[in-house]
Amino acid sequence: MTDPSWQPGAWPPHQGTPHQGPPHQGLPAMRPAQGQPSMLAAHSDRERAVDVLRAGFAEGRLQKEEYERRVERAYQARTVGDLSLLVADLPQGPAAFQQAPMVVPPTFMPAAPTNGKATAAMVCGIATFFTFGASAVPAVILGHMARAEIRQTHEQGDGQAVAGLALGWLAIVGWALLLLLIVSAASG
Repeated sequence: MTDPSWQPGAWPPHQGTPHQGPPHQGLPAMRPAQGQPSMLAAHSDRERAVDVLRAGFAEGRLQKEEYERRVERAYQARTVGDLSLLVADLPQGPAAFQQAPMVVPPTFMPAAPTNGKATAAMVCGIATFFTFGASAVPAVILGHMARAEIRQTHEQGDGQAVAGLALGWLAIVGWALLLLLIVSAASG
């Protein structure tokens, strides 16, 4: 067991032998974790420290006695600074107590907004069937404007803009061919 005079936040003495020297005897003389070393440690902080210690022991970086002593101290540590001292000389030691940036796979990232002009170009392109080509010119204009904006803003909707362009140009070419046939038939 531990010394009955031990207070929370103080280093517990080593079991089995009288504790002599500073409370960090046998541990590296490292500075506490950057950030807030006096912040009270949560259960999850202690578990992370024990995981780092377990990995260090499994890799052969710690002797069994030192590993057991550090694990005991980790479970009794009061602050994040106390925990960081226990793992400072191990890989991922101090970093385990810093807020690491969360990396989210692109699959789970929110999608970029769709360009409104691209949607309007597609709608105008589809409407050419119902308006007998009257919406073809707006479809082409909006499609070109949308593609230019999409290149600059990296929004979604390039496929919609291309669809609006294609349908608009098909309607324009179709009407141009029809007028050409009418003019050639009337003159011949």
